[in-house]
Amino acid sequence: MTMRQRQIAPIGEAMSDLETAAQQAIAAAGGDPVIALLNLMARNLELERELALSRVAVSNGFSRGWHKARP
Repeated sequence: MTMRQRQIAPIGEAMSDLETAAQQAIAAAGGDPVIALLNLMARNLELERELALSRVAVSNGFSRGWHKARP
């Protein structure tokens, strides 16, 4: 997926799922988009760490090659 400029949905059409999620993240951060972005980045780091741990715990054969062995 490529990043694009924000587009306003035509009247009567719903926002995209990503736009809705972004609005919810900003609302959860008290309306501060910088705090929302920092929260999302922190959560992404947590998920990347969990994924790295799962790569170590699960063999390449068991995962049927879903993840490649890292150098």
